[in-house]
Amino acid sequence: MCGIYGQLRFDGRPVSRNTLTMMGNTMIHRGPDGEGIYSDAQIGLGMRRLSIIDLDGGYQPFRDSDDEIIVFANGEIYNYRNLRTDLQAAGHIFRSESDCETILWGYLEWGLDSLLNQLNGMYAFAIWDKRH
Repeated sequence: MCGIYGQLRFDGRPVSRNTLTMMGNTMIHRGPDGEGIYSDAQIGLGMRRLSIIDLDGGYQPFRDSDDEIIVFANGEIYNYRNLRTDLQAAGHIFRSESDCETILWGYLEWGLDSLLNQLNGMYAFAIWDKRH
């Protein structure tokens, strides 16, 4: 099972890369297949990856083409193939075969509430939307 971690700062100081590394190291047992980290002015997010679907791809974070939406996800989206088909028909271009990438494009296409109503599965995710 993968693990997501992060820190959001409200004091204007950046998140320490060392802090993120330590967080990831404490949960290496949850995802020995890789790690993804994202940090910006006030936020640092990361995840440890256990590869199940898209063993050679699916590395996180998932990002939109403008690099404004950052998504880390864990779990399984049971209906991802149907969602993926709908999202591709709407013009979204997937970069992996990961079921969790549908969260990124679904969030952009439908918004959070509608996305949550459409996802079928067991999952957790963190979204950083720079626009908001």
